[in-house]
Amino acid sequence: MGHSARGPHLALLGRASPLVRSPRLRTRGDPVSVRPGRRGCRFGREQRRDRCRRPRALEPPSAPGNARAGAGAPPGGASRGRGPQSSLRAQLLALEARACARSSPRRCLAVSMATKSIEGGSGKEKMKLKSLLLRYYPPGIMLEYETSGKLKTKCIDLLNLSPSTDVNALAEEIQKAEPVITASRSDQVKLLLRRLQDKLRQHSNHQFYLFKVLRAHILPLTNVALNKSGSCFITGSYDRTCKLWDTASGEELHTLEGHRNVVYAIAFNNPYGDKIATGSFDKTCKLWSVDTGKCYHTFRGHTAEIVCLSFNPQSTLVATGSMDTTAKLWDIQNGEEALTLTGHSAEIISLSFNTSGDRIITGSFDHTVAVWEAETGRKVYTLVGHCAEISSALFNWDCSLILTGSMDKTCMLWDAANGKYVATLTGHDDEILDSCFDYTGKLIATASADGTARVFSAATRKCIARLEGHEGEISKISFNPQGNRLLTGSADKTARIWDAQTGQCLQVLEGHTDEIFSCAFNYKGNIIITDTVCDFVYV
Repeated sequence: MGHSARGPHLALLGRASPLVRSPRLRTRGDPVSVRPGRRGCRFGREQRRDRCRRPRALEPPSAPGNARAGAGAPPGGASRGRGPQSSLRAQLLALEARACARSSPRRCLAVSMATKSIEGGSGKEKMKLKSLLLRYYPPGIMLEYETSGKLKTKCIDLLNLSPSTDVNALAEEIQKAEPVITASRSDQVKLLLRRLQDKLRQHSNHQFYLFKVLRAHILPLTNVALNKSGSCFITGSYDRTCKLWDTASGEELHTLEGHRNVVYAIAFNNPYGDKIATGSFDKTCKLWSVDTGKCYHTFRGHTAEIVCLSFNPQSTLVATGSMDTTAKLWDIQNGEEALTLTGHSAEIISLSFNTSGDRIITGSFDHTVAVWEAETGRKVYTLVGHCAEISSALFNWDCSLILTGSMDKTCMLWDAANGKYVATLTGHDDEILDSCFDYTGKLIATASADGTARVFSAATRKCIARLEGHEGEISKISFNPQGNRLLTGSADKTARIWDAQTGQCLQVLEGHTDEIFSCAFNYKGNIIITDTVCDFVYV
Protein backbone atom coordinates (compact mmCIF):
# COMPACT_ATOMS: atom_id res chain seq x y z
CA MET A 1 0.00 0.00 0.00
CA GLY A 2 1.52 3.32 -1.05
CA HIS A 3 1.28 6.70 0.60
CA SER A 4 -2.10 8.32 0.85
CA ALA A 5 -2.81 11.10 -1.59
CA ARG A 6 -4.44 13.15 1.14
CA GLY A 7 -2.72 16.28 2.36
CA PRO A 8 -1.20 16.64 5.81
CA HIS A 9 -3.61 17.34 8.63
CA LEU A 10 -3.63 17.82 12.38
CA ALA A 11 -6.38 17.68 14.98
CA LEU A 12 -7.07 19.18 18.38
CA LEU A 13 -9.40 17.87 21.05
CA GLY A 14 -10.84 20.00 23.82
CA ARG A 15 -13.25 19.25 26.65
CA ALA A 16 -16.80 20.53 26.75
CA SER A 17 -15.65 23.52 28.77
CA PRO A 18 -12.58 24.80 27.79
CA LEU A 19 2.45 17.64 24.07
CA VAL A 20 7.79 15.48 23.86
CA ARG A 21 10.55 12.46 25.61
CA SER A 22 7.37 11.06 20.27
CA PRO A 23 8.51 11.53 16.72
CA ARG A 24 8.61 8.58 14.44
CA LEU A 25 9.41 7.58 10.89
CA ARG A 26 7.28 5.21 8.91
CA THR A 27 7.75 3.66 5.48
CA ARG A 28 4.32 2.39 4.64
CA GLY A 29 4.18 -0.61 2.40
CA ASP A 30 7.85 -1.47 2.84
CA PRO A 31 8.81 -4.67 4.69
CA VAL A 32 11.28 -2.81 6.92
CA SER A 33 10.54 0.48 8.68
CA VAL A 34 12.29 2.54 11.29
CA ARG A 35 11.03 5.19 13.65
CA PRO A 36 13.71 6.99 15.57
CA GLY A 37 12.65 9.75 17.89
CA ARG A 38 12.67 11.32 21.32
CA ARG A 39 10.66 8.49 22.77
CA GLY A 40 11.67 5.51 20.70
CA CYS A 41 12.81 3.84 17.57
CA ARG A 42 11.65 0.57 16.12
CA PHE A 43 12.24 -1.77 13.23
CA GLY A 44 9.74 -3.42 10.92
CA ARG A 45 8.39 -6.86 11.74
CA GLU A 46 10.47 -8.80 9.23
CA GLN A 47 13.66 -7.31 10.59
CA ARG A 48 12.48 -7.89 14.16
CA ARG A 49 11.92 -11.56 13.42
CA ASP A 50 15.34 -11.78 11.84
CA ARG A 51 16.91 -10.20 14.91
CA CYS A 52 15.10 -12.63 17.17
CA ARG A 53 16.83 -15.51 15.39
CA ARG A 54 20.17 -14.35 16.72
CA PRO A 55 21.61 -16.68 19.38
CA ARG A 56 21.04 -14.47 22.41
CA ALA A 57 18.74 -14.67 25.40
CA LEU A 58 15.83 -12.27 25.52
CA GLU A 59 15.82 -12.36 29.32
CA PRO A 60 18.33 -10.10 31.05
CA PRO A 61 21.21 -11.75 32.88
CA SER A 62 20.74 -12.66 36.53
CA ALA A 63 22.57 -9.53 37.65
CA PRO A 64 21.90 -7.02 34.90
CA GLY A 65 22.47 -3.94 36.96
CA ASN A 66 26.21 -3.66 36.86
CA ALA A 67 26.45 -0.04 35.86
CA ARG A 68 29.84 0.66 34.43
CA ALA A 69 31.65 3.80 33.52
CA GLY A 70 33.01 4.24 30.04
CA ALA A 71 31.61 3.31 26.69
CA GLY A 72 28.83 0.75 26.72
CA ALA A 73 29.16 -2.37 24.60
CA PRO A 74 26.14 -4.55 23.86
CA PRO A 75 25.37 -6.79 26.83
CA GLY A 76 26.01 -10.50 26.66
CA GLY A 77 28.93 -9.94 24.34
CA ALA A 78 26.61 -9.90 21.34
CA SER A 79 28.45 -8.78 18.24
CA ARG A 80 26.74 -6.04 16.32
CA GLY A 81 28.95 -6.23 13.26
CA ARG A 82 28.06 -3.19 11.23
CA GLY A 83 24.80 -2.97 13.19
CA PRO A 84 21.71 -1.25 11.84
CA GLN A 85 23.46 2.03 11.19
CA SER A 86 24.24 1.72 7.49
CA SER A 87 20.91 0.15 6.62
CA LEU A 88 19.19 2.66 8.84
CA ARG A 89 20.61 5.62 6.98
CA ALA A 90 19.67 4.02 3.68
CA GLN A 91 16.10 3.69 4.96
CA LEU A 92 16.06 7.33 6.04
CA LEU A 93 17.22 8.44 2.63
CA ALA A 94 14.61 6.22 1.03
CA LEU A 95 11.96 7.73 3.27
CA GLU A 96 13.00 11.23 2.23
CA ALA A 97 12.84 10.28 -1.44
CA ARG A 98 9.40 8.73 -1.00
CA ALA A 99 8.11 11.73 0.91
CA CYS A 100 9.43 14.20 -1.64
CA ALA A 101 7.83 12.21 -4.37
CA ARG A 102 4.46 13.00 -2.83
CA SER A 103 2.74 16.20 -3.70
CA SER A 104 6.49 32.36 30.44
CA PRO A 105 5.80 30.97 33.61
CA ARG A 106 8.66 30.59 36.04
CA ARG A 107 10.52 27.31 36.42
CA CYS A 108 11.66 25.91 39.75
CA LEU A 109 14.16 23.18 40.44
CA ALA A 110 13.22 19.97 42.19
CA VAL A 111 14.69 19.68 45.68
CA SER A 112 13.86 17.58 48.69
CA MET A 113 11.33 19.03 51.09
CA ALA A 114 14.01 18.85 53.77
CA THR A 115 16.24 21.27 51.91
CA LYS A 116 19.13 22.80 53.80
CA SER A 117 19.68 26.50 54.12
CA ILE A 118 22.08 27.88 51.55
CA GLU A 119 25.63 28.06 52.89
CA GLY A 120 27.85 31.03 52.20
CA GLY A 121 31.60 31.11 52.24
CA SER A 122 31.79 31.91 55.97
CA GLY A 123 28.41 30.73 57.12
CA LYS A 124 24.75 30.89 56.22
CA GLU A 125 23.69 33.61 53.83
CA LYS A 126 20.91 35.88 54.95
CA MET A 127 17.78 35.16 52.96
CA LYS A 128 14.66 37.28 52.77
CA LEU A 129 11.50 35.59 51.55
CA LYS A 130 9.76 37.65 48.88
CA SER A 131 6.83 35.45 47.90
CA LEU A 132 5.34 31.95 47.98
CA LEU A 133 4.00 30.47 44.75
CA LEU A 134 2.09 27.29 43.94
CA ARG A 135 3.02 24.52 41.54
CA TYR A 136 0.08 22.24 40.90
CA TYR A 137 1.73 19.44 38.87
CA PRO A 138 3.41 17.83 40.65
CA PRO A 139 2.31 19.44 43.95
CA GLY A 140 4.84 21.88 45.34
CA ILE A 141 5.48 25.33 46.77
CA MET A 142 8.02 27.67 45.23
CA LEU A 143 9.99 30.02 47.41
CA GLU A 144 11.08 33.28 45.84
CA TYR A 145 13.73 34.84 48.06
CA GLU A 146 16.48 37.44 48.03
CA THR A 147 20.04 36.71 49.06
CA SER A 148 23.14 38.86 48.57
CA GLY A 149 21.03 41.23 46.52
CA LYS A 150 20.00 38.52 44.06
CA LEU A 151 16.53 37.08 43.53
CA LYS A 152 16.49 33.28 43.59
CA THR A 153 13.90 30.52 43.61
CA LYS A 154 13.67 27.10 45.20
CA CYS A 155 10.91 24.52 45.20
CA ILE A 156 9.60 22.32 47.96
CA ASP A 157 8.31 19.13 46.35
CA LEU A 158 5.19 17.67 47.98
CA LEU A 159 4.94 14.48 45.97
CA ASN A 160 3.22 12.58 48.79
CA LEU A 161 0.60 15.24 49.49
CA SER A 162 -2.94 13.85 49.49
CA PRO A 163 -6.40 15.26 50.32
CA SER A 164 -6.14 13.59 53.74
CA THR A 165 -2.73 15.02 54.68
CA ASP A 166 -2.65 16.90 58.01
CA VAL A 167 -2.06 20.47 56.82
CA ASN A 168 -1.03 21.82 60.23
CA ALA A 169 1.60 19.12 60.77
CA LEU A 170 2.95 19.48 57.23
CA ALA A 171 3.18 23.27 57.53
CA GLU A 172 5.16 22.89 60.74
CA GLU A 173 7.49 20.41 59.05
CA ILE A 174 8.04 22.78 56.14
CA GLN A 175 8.87 25.64 58.49
CA LYS A 176 11.47 23.52 60.29
CA ALA A 177 13.08 22.56 56.98
CA GLU A 178 13.01 26.11 55.62
CA PRO A 179 13.99 28.74 58.22
CA VAL A 180 13.30 31.46 55.64
CA ILE A 181 9.58 30.71 56.16
CA THR A 182 8.94 32.56 59.40
CA ALA A 183 6.04 32.12 61.79
CA SER A 184 4.29 35.11 60.22
CA ARG A 185 4.02 33.10 56.99
CA SER A 186 2.50 30.03 58.64
CA ASP A 187 -1.11 30.84 57.76
CA GLN A 188 -0.14 31.55 54.15
CA VAL A 189 1.63 28.18 53.88
CA LYS A 190 -1.43 26.40 55.25
CA LEU A 191 -3.65 28.22 52.76
CA LEU A 192 -1.43 27.14 49.87
CA LEU A 193 -1.42 23.55 51.11
CA ARG A 194 -5.22 23.52 51.23
CA ARG A 195 -5.38 24.92 47.71
CA LEU A 196 -3.10 22.10 46.54
CA GLN A 197 -5.35 19.58 48.28
CA ASP A 198 -8.39 21.08 46.58
CA LYS A 199 -6.63 20.68 43.24
CA LEU A 200 -5.88 17.03 44.04
CA ARG A 201 -9.56 16.43 44.74
CA GLN A 202 -10.44 17.76 41.30
CA HIS A 203 -9.71 14.55 39.43
CA SER A 204 -9.81 15.03 35.70
CA ASN A 205 -12.98 13.42 34.36
CA HIS A 206 -13.21 15.38 31.13
CA GLN A 207 -15.03 14.12 28.09
CA PHE A 208 -13.18 15.35 25.02
CA TYR A 209 -14.69 16.43 21.75
CA LEU A 210 -13.10 17.08 18.36
CA PHE A 211 -12.31 20.77 18.25
CA LYS A 212 -10.31 21.22 15.06
CA VAL A 213 -8.74 19.26 12.21
CA LEU A 214 -5.91 21.07 10.50
CA ARG A 215 -4.14 20.40 7.25
CA ALA A 216 -0.69 21.23 8.50
CA HIS A 217 1.83 20.64 5.68
CA ILE A 218 2.02 19.59 2.06
CA LEU A 219 4.14 16.54 3.00
CA PRO A 220 3.91 14.08 5.91
CA LEU A 221 4.32 15.20 9.50
CA THR A 222 7.13 13.93 11.70
CA ASN A 223 6.24 15.30 15.12
CA VAL A 224 3.98 17.61 17.08
CA ALA A 225 4.46 19.43 20.41
CA LEU A 226 2.42 21.73 22.67
CA ASN A 227 3.65 24.63 24.75
CA LYS A 228 2.93 24.40 28.47
CA SER A 229 -0.44 26.13 28.46
CA GLY A 230 -1.60 24.53 25.23
CA SER A 231 -2.22 27.94 23.67
CA CYS A 232 -0.06 27.04 20.67
CA PHE A 233 1.67 24.03 19.16
CA ILE A 234 4.28 23.19 16.54
CA THR A 235 4.50 20.63 13.76
CA GLY A 236 7.54 19.24 11.94
CA SER A 237 7.40 17.85 8.44
CA TYR A 238 9.09 16.21 5.49
CA ASP A 239 8.54 19.50 3.67
CA ARG A 240 11.61 20.79 5.59
CA THR A 241 9.65 23.28 7.68
CA CYS A 242 8.27 23.63 11.18
CA LYS A 243 5.01 25.52 11.67
CA LEU A 244 3.66 27.30 14.72
CA TRP A 245 -0.11 27.26 15.25
CA ASP A 246 -2.63 29.01 17.48
CA THR A 247 -4.62 26.27 19.21
CA ALA A 248 -7.86 28.18 19.68
CA SER A 249 -8.18 29.59 16.17
CA GLY A 250 -6.19 27.04 14.18
CA GLU A 251 -4.35 29.95 12.59
CA GLU A 252 -0.83 29.41 11.31
CA LEU A 253 1.34 31.92 13.20
CA HIS A 254 4.76 31.28 11.65
CA THR A 255 6.44 28.99 9.15
CA LEU A 256 10.00 28.30 10.27
CA GLU A 257 12.00 27.83 7.08
CA GLY A 258 15.70 27.23 6.56
CA HIS A 259 16.41 23.55 6.98
CA ARG A 260 17.59 21.68 3.89
CA ASN A 261 16.10 18.32 4.81
CA VAL A 262 13.35 16.73 6.90
CA VAL A 263 12.52 18.56 10.15
CA TYR A 264 12.28 15.64 12.52
CA ALA A 265 12.75 16.58 16.20
CA ILE A 266 10.98 19.65 17.60
CA ALA A 267 10.42 21.15 21.05
CA PHE A 268 9.38 24.24 22.99
CA ASN A 269 11.57 25.45 25.84
CA ASN A 270 8.78 24.74 28.32
CA PRO A 271 7.73 26.08 30.74
CA TYR A 272 8.86 29.43 29.29
CA GLY A 273 7.57 28.72 25.80
CA ASP A 274 9.34 31.60 24.07
CA LYS A 275 11.76 29.51 21.97
CA ILE A 276 11.56 26.53 19.62
CA ALA A 277 14.30 24.07 18.69
CA THR A 278 14.18 22.05 15.47
CA GLY A 279 16.45 19.12 14.59
CA SER A 280 16.81 17.98 11.01
CA PHE A 281 18.16 15.28 8.76
CA ASP A 282 20.38 18.06 7.34
CA LYS A 283 22.51 17.44 10.50
CA THR A 284 21.74 20.84 12.02
CA CYS A 285 19.60 22.18 14.85
CA LYS A 286 18.03 25.62 14.73
CA LEU A 287 16.78 27.87 17.52
CA TRP A 288 13.76 30.12 16.80
CA SER A 289 11.76 32.90 18.42
CA VAL A 290 8.12 32.05 19.12
CA ASP A 291 7.12 35.71 18.92
CA THR A 292 8.73 36.61 15.59
CA GLY A 293 9.62 33.31 13.93
CA LYS A 294 13.19 34.57 13.58
CA CYS A 295 16.06 32.07 13.64
CA TYR A 296 18.47 32.94 16.46
CA HIS A 297 21.14 30.31 15.81
CA THR A 298 21.97 27.35 13.59
CA PHE A 299 23.92 24.69 15.49
CA ARG A 300 26.35 22.81 13.24
CA GLY A 301 28.63 19.94 14.24
CA HIS A 302 26.82 16.63 13.89
CA THR A 303 27.88 14.38 10.99
CA ALA A 304 24.56 12.54 10.63
CA GLU A 305 20.82 13.06 11.08
CA ILE A 306 19.51 14.65 14.30
CA VAL A 307 16.63 12.53 15.60
CA CYS A 308 16.03 13.78 19.17
CA LEU A 309 16.51 16.97 21.17
CA SER A 310 15.64 18.53 24.51
CA PHE A 311 15.97 21.84 26.35
CA ASN A 312 17.34 21.85 29.88
CA PRO A 313 14.86 23.10 32.52
CA GLN A 314 16.65 26.45 32.83
CA SER A 315 16.39 27.01 29.06
CA THR A 316 20.11 27.78 28.80
CA LEU A 317 21.08 24.67 26.83
CA VAL A 318 19.58 22.51 24.12
CA ALA A 319 20.79 18.93 23.70
CA THR A 320 20.70 17.04 20.41
CA GLY A 321 21.06 13.32 19.73
CA SER A 322 22.23 12.04 16.39
CA MET A 323 22.73 8.97 14.30
CA ASP A 324 26.44 9.80 14.35
CA THR A 325 26.44 8.12 17.85
CA THR A 326 27.01 11.39 19.72
CA ALA A 327 24.96 13.90 21.64
CA LYS A 328 25.86 17.59 21.78
CA LEU A 329 24.93 20.40 24.14
CA TRP A 330 24.57 23.90 22.70
CA ASP A 331 24.62 27.26 24.45
CA ILE A 332 21.38 29.09 23.67
CA GLN A 333 22.80 32.50 24.44
CA ASN A 334 25.85 32.53 22.15
CA GLY A 335 24.97 29.72 19.76
CA GLU A 336 28.19 27.82 20.44
CA GLU A 337 28.72 24.10 21.04
CA ALA A 338 29.14 23.60 24.79
CA LEU A 339 29.90 19.87 24.99
CA THR A 340 30.03 16.69 22.94
CA LEU A 341 29.00 13.44 24.66
CA THR A 342 30.86 10.47 23.14
CA GLY A 343 30.89 6.85 24.19
CA HIS A 344 27.93 5.14 22.52
CA SER A 345 28.76 2.69 19.75
CA ALA A 346 25.51 3.15 17.81
CA GLU A 347 22.85 5.76 17.10
CA ILE A 348 21.42 7.86 19.94
CA ILE A 349 17.64 7.90 19.62
CA SER A 350 16.49 9.17 23.01
CA LEU A 351 17.72 11.89 25.37
CA SER A 352 16.39 14.06 28.18
CA PHE A 353 17.53 16.14 31.16
CA ASN A 354 16.61 15.43 34.74
CA THR A 355 14.42 17.90 36.62
CA SER A 356 17.30 19.92 38.03
CA GLY A 357 19.12 20.01 34.70
CA ASP A 358 22.48 18.83 36.05
CA ARG A 359 22.36 15.43 34.35
CA ILE A 360 21.34 14.18 30.93
CA ILE A 361 20.40 10.67 29.88
CA THR A 362 20.92 9.12 26.42
CA GLY A 363 19.51 5.89 25.01
CA SER A 364 21.11 4.13 22.07
CA PHE A 365 20.84 1.36 19.53
CA ASP A 366 23.88 -0.17 21.26
CA HIS A 367 21.44 -1.53 23.90
CA THR A 368 22.77 0.79 26.62
CA VAL A 369 21.78 3.98 28.38
CA ALA A 370 24.34 6.52 29.59
CA VAL A 371 24.02 9.25 32.23
CA TRP A 372 26.21 12.33 31.91
CA GLU A 373 27.05 15.45 33.88
CA ALA A 374 25.53 18.35 31.96
CA GLU A 375 28.17 20.81 33.12
CA THR A 376 31.32 18.81 32.30
CA GLY A 377 30.16 16.12 29.88
CA ARG A 378 31.64 13.43 32.13
CA LYS A 379 29.95 10.06 31.83
CA VAL A 380 28.63 9.18 35.30
CA TYR A 381 27.70 5.58 34.50
CA THR A 382 26.37 3.30 31.78
CA LEU A 383 23.26 1.18 32.33
CA VAL A 384 23.81 -2.30 30.90
CA GLY A 385 21.14 -5.00 30.99
CA HIS A 386 18.84 -4.73 27.98
CA CYS A 387 19.48 -7.15 25.12
CA ALA A 388 17.99 -5.08 22.30
CA GLU A 389 17.76 -1.47 21.15
CA ILE A 390 16.62 1.19 23.63
CA SER A 391 13.33 2.91 22.83
CA SER A 392 13.02 5.32 25.79
CA ALA A 393 15.04 6.54 28.75
CA LEU A 394 14.00 9.11 31.36
CA PHE A 395 14.25 10.21 35.00
CA ASN A 396 11.31 10.45 37.37
CA TRP A 397 10.51 13.87 38.83
CA ASP A 398 12.60 13.66 42.01
CA CYS A 399 15.50 12.12 40.07
CA SER A 400 15.60 9.00 42.24
CA LEU A 401 14.77 6.50 39.49
CA ILE A 402 15.53 5.96 35.82
CA LEU A 403 13.13 4.12 33.52
CA THR A 404 14.38 2.48 30.32
CA GLY A 405 12.30 0.77 27.63
CA SER A 406 13.65 -1.62 25.03
CA MET A 407 12.87 -3.68 21.96
CA ASP A 408 13.58 -6.73 24.17
CA LYS A 409 9.94 -6.41 25.39
CA THR A 410 10.90 -5.16 28.86
CA CYS A 411 11.35 -1.97 30.84
CA MET A 412 13.96 -1.66 33.56
CA LEU A 413 14.19 0.52 36.65
CA TRP A 414 17.54 1.80 37.89
CA ASP A 415 18.72 3.73 40.94
CA ALA A 416 19.58 7.18 39.59
CA ALA A 417 22.04 7.88 42.40
CA ASN A 418 24.44 5.05 41.53
CA GLY A 419 23.15 3.41 38.36
CA LYS A 420 22.38 0.10 40.05
CA TYR A 421 19.70 -2.18 38.65
CA VAL A 422 16.42 -2.15 40.61
CA ALA A 423 13.83 -4.21 38.72
CA THR A 424 12.60 -5.50 35.37
CA LEU A 425 9.01 -4.82 34.32
CA THR A 426 7.76 -7.70 32.18
CA GLY A 427 4.51 -8.91 30.64
CA HIS A 428 4.46 -7.54 27.10
CA ASP A 429 4.64 -9.91 24.13
CA ASP A 430 6.33 -7.49 21.74
CA GLU A 431 8.63 -4.48 21.70
CA ILE A 432 8.22 -1.60 24.14
CA LEU A 433 7.62 1.48 22.00
CA ASP A 434 7.09 4.06 24.75
CA SER A 435 7.16 4.39 28.54
CA CYS A 436 6.69 7.17 31.07
CA PHE A 437 6.29 8.13 34.73
CA ASP A 438 3.36 10.11 36.06
CA TYR A 439 4.25 13.56 37.47
CA THR A 440 4.78 12.29 41.01
CA GLY A 441 6.82 9.25 39.93
CA LYS A 442 4.49 6.83 41.69
CA LEU A 443 3.16 5.18 38.53
CA ILE A 444 4.82 3.86 35.37
CA ALA A 445 3.07 3.28 32.05
CA THR A 446 4.36 1.17 29.15
CA ALA A 447 3.11 0.88 25.56
CA SER A 448 3.93 -1.98 23.25
CA ALA A 449 3.77 -3.23 19.69
CA ASP A 450 1.57 -6.03 21.07
CA GLY A 451 -1.32 -3.53 21.12
CA THR A 452 -1.57 -3.29 24.91
CA ALA A 453 -0.39 -0.90 27.61
CA ARG A 454 0.33 -1.56 31.27
CA VAL A 455 0.49 0.45 34.46
CA PHE A 456 3.03 -0.47 37.16
CA SER A 457 3.56 0.75 40.70
CA ALA A 458 7.02 2.32 40.97
CA ALA A 459 7.18 1.26 44.63
CA THR A 460 6.19 -2.41 44.30
CA ARG A 461 7.15 -2.86 40.60
CA LYS A 462 3.93 -4.83 40.16
CA CYS A 463 1.46 -4.43 37.30
CA ILE A 464 -1.71 -2.80 38.62
CA ALA A 465 -3.64 -2.40 35.35
CA ARG A 466 -3.71 -3.78 31.80
CA LEU A 467 -5.00 -1.49 29.06
CA GLU A 468 -6.56 -3.66 26.36
CA GLY A 469 -8.73 -2.62 23.45
CA HIS A 470 -6.51 -1.24 20.70
CA GLU A 471 -6.34 -3.30 17.53
CA GLY A 472 -2.85 -2.17 16.55
CA GLU A 473 0.47 -1.34 18.12
CA ILE A 474 0.58 1.56 20.61
CA SER A 475 3.37 3.97 19.76
CA LYS A 476 2.70 6.67 22.38
CA ILE A 477 1.47 6.79 25.97
CA SER A 478 1.27 9.63 28.51
CA PHE A 479 -0.37 10.51 31.83
CA ASN A 480 -2.53 13.56 32.29
CA PRO A 481 -1.11 16.07 34.80
CA GLN A 482 -3.48 14.85 37.52
CA GLY A 483 -2.16 11.30 37.09
CA ASN A 484 -5.54 9.59 37.02
CA ARG A 485 -5.87 9.27 33.23
CA LEU A 486 -3.73 7.81 30.46
CA LEU A 487 -3.71 8.72 26.78
CA THR A 488 -2.62 6.23 24.12
CA GLY A 489 -2.17 6.60 20.37
CA SER A 490 -2.30 3.57 18.11
CA ALA A 491 -1.88 2.24 14.61
CA ASP A 492 -5.58 1.33 14.69
CA LYS A 493 -6.35 5.01 13.91
CA THR A 494 -7.70 5.77 17.38
CA ALA A 495 -6.52 7.44 20.55
CA ARG A 496 -7.96 6.24 23.85
CA ILE A 497 -8.34 7.64 27.35
CA TRP A 498 -8.04 5.18 30.24
CA ASP A 499 -8.48 5.08 33.99
CA ALA A 500 -4.91 4.77 35.27
CA GLN A 501 -5.90 2.70 38.31
CA THR A 502 -8.37 0.25 36.81
CA GLY A 503 -7.30 0.12 33.16
CA GLN A 504 -10.87 0.80 32.02
CA CYS A 505 -11.21 2.53 28.65
CA LEU A 506 -13.19 5.71 29.28
CA GLN A 507 -13.28 7.25 25.80
CA VAL A 508 -12.25 6.36 22.25
CA LEU A 509 -11.15 9.35 20.16
CA GLU A 510 -12.17 8.34 16.66
CA GLY A 511 -12.22 10.07 13.30
CA HIS A 512 -8.54 9.75 12.38
CA THR A 513 -7.91 8.55 8.85
CA ASP A 514 -4.54 6.94 9.50
CA GLU A 515 -2.41 5.57 12.33
CA ILE A 516 -1.56 7.89 15.22
CA PHE A 517 2.11 8.24 16.08
CA SER A 518 2.04 11.16 18.54
CA CYS A 519 -0.41 12.47 21.14
CA ALA A 520 -0.18 14.62 24.27
CA PHE A 521 -2.05 16.47 27.02
CA ASN A 522 -1.41 20.12 27.77
CA TYR A 523 -0.34 21.16 31.29
CA LYS A 524 -3.91 21.57 32.56
CA GLY A 525 -5.04 18.28 31.05
CA ASN A 526 -8.00 19.81 29.20
CA ILE A 527 -6.55 19.74 25.67
CA ILE A 528 -5.30 16.77 23.69
CA ILE A 529 -3.40 16.91 20.43
CA THR A 530 -2.95 13.94 18.11
CA ASP A 531 -0.87 13.56 14.97
CA THR A 532 -1.34 11.02 12.21
CA VAL A 533 0.74 9.55 9.42
CA CYS A 534 -1.49 11.15 6.80
CA ASP A 535 -0.43 14.58 8.05
CA PHE A 536 -3.59 15.66 9.85
CA VAL A 537 -3.43 17.18 13.32
CA TYR A 538 -6.47 16.77 15.58
CA VAL A 539 -7.16 19.08 18.54
